[in-house]
Amino acid sequence: MKTALAIAAAVALATPALAQQRIPVGHLMDNSGATSDVGVPYGQGVADTLAWVNQTRQGVAGRQLNVLGFDYGYQAPRAVSQYQSWTGRDRVVAIQGWGTADTEALVRFVNRDKIPFVSGSYSAALTDAGGKSGRQGVEASPYNFFFGPSYSDALRGMLRWAADDWKAKGGQGRPKYVHMGGNHPYPNSPKEAGEAMARELGFEVLPAIQFALTPGDYTSQCLTLKQQGANYAYLGNTAGSNISVLRACQTAGVQVQFMGNVWGMDENAMKAAGAAANGVVFPVRTQVVTGQDAPGMETIRAISRLSDPTGNVYRPVHYLAGACAAMLMVEAMDTAAANGGQVTGERIQRGFYERTNWVPKGFEGVCTPSTFTNEDHRGTMRVAIYRAVVSGDTSQGSVAELMRAGTMRLEPVTTVELERKRELLGW
Repeated sequence: MKTALAIAAAVALATPALAQQRIPVGHLMDNSGATSDVGVPYGQGVADTLAWVNQTRQGVAGRQLNVLGFDYGYQAPRAVSQYQSWTGRDRVVAIQGWGTADTEALVRFVNRDKIPFVSGSYSAALTDAGGKSGRQGVEASPYNFFFGPSYSDALRGMLRWAADDWKAKGGQGRPKYVHMGGNHPYPNSPKEAGEAMARELGFEVLPAIQFALTPGDYTSQCLTLKQQGANYAYLGNTAGSNISVLRACQTAGVQVQFMGNVWGMDENAMKAAGAAANGVVFPVRTQVVTGQDAPGMETIRAISRLSDPTGNVYRPVHYLAGACAAMLMVEAMDTAAANGGQVTGERIQRGFYERTNWVPKGFEGVCTPSTFTNEDHRGTMRVAIYRAVVSGDTSQGSVAELMRAGTMRLEPVTTVELERKRELLGW
């Protein structure tokens, strides 16, 4: 009896010690808020990848990751509150984040606490790591990272394409450009940068048109587009509300080339919008889309099976991007842990600077190469533009079936390599 009690006591003492060996990592998700339409697949990609790291790689340096997931419903105050809980109680060393409003609200906190924050927000304001841009309202963000081009750079790339497209189509006079989206930090993030670039390229810039982040009746916005004679329109919201705009504009007979932001279109939105989505162009962060062959796709399929053992669930482009973002953090943690090093926020941050043209191991051909420096967190200046092609009825069949049948496809349009201009850092 005494032996049994002694063993039980030893186990009780050992359990907290084992728990302390796990590396705490935060994961902010929007599974229920205004951007959950794209937040769910991206967050699933992050969660599955971190689970895969624990299962197949024994975590980081032999220590399991203690992933603390939290659905904050796209409410910035809840994200700030959860951050305070994580840093005060759980002592997280890094965070996978999400939205623009909350990420920007947390910049000072993560700087103070020295916690790398890999966001789903690609706001250009997060790229001025050294705080040397001098731009009003942009503060140094040495602990903020994201995977892919900034919203501003992605829009600059699409506008370059649009200017060429206008000429190729034999357009007469100056093409008309308009920014559309909610009055919110996320859609507004690239607004001024895009309008400045449009003017530089010879576009006539029309007054911005607002529509909410949630689905609704946006007939009046489409009629405004028609009356203004817009030729190119940027959709700054996520796919859910963009679908409403696309459908309303199709009904109203609006002839305009829509350009979605990186969250503005995906395979799920193509199915939901049907023919209204046909022709929309948008930037894709990964080197491939789901279904294409690349060495790293086998890794993605293995990761996907953690939450879908059947292997039947279709993973949209945002899932792949979530996996790449998670692996950038993991490999930076690997660097921090090398040679017996402590896995601290400061060491993880330095791990982001150890590689150039960085593609996580095993993800070759999937993740676009990233390069970060201690002054410039623009991970890539490469903007890969794809077109949503819908050639039939999308109401019948799953996304996977429609993609296999070719009823829907993502067609590569062009890749724009932007110059890394110092004067555009943080903007």
